[in-house]
Amino acid sequence: MASKSKHVAKGRVTGSAGRFGPRYGRFCRKMVNESEKISRAKHLCPTCDTIAVKRVGTGIWECKKCGYKYAGGAYVPQTPGLKVVLRAIETKGV
Repeated sequence: MASKSKHVAKGRVTGSAGRFGPRYGRFCRKMVNESEKISRAKHLCPTCDTIAVKRVGTGIWECKKCGYKYAGGAYVPQTPGLKVVLRAIETKGV
């Protein structure tokens, strides 16, 4: 008997990067798709701890529940550098 496996198209990029069609190459479209998926998702609010933070503009994030607006990264609310600094502050006990 032949094994029944699903055939998945190699290199198929769907999602928001599908608007580019075949242009710019597979890798560039894949990177755009991943960054837009992260930036358009809801994130955790640092003040009220609910998943309600949305991107308002480049680097501007706002919680829809408590209205807290703050500056963060262009595509993510907390950049990797900020996470390192917050971890260092916690260990120092400042």
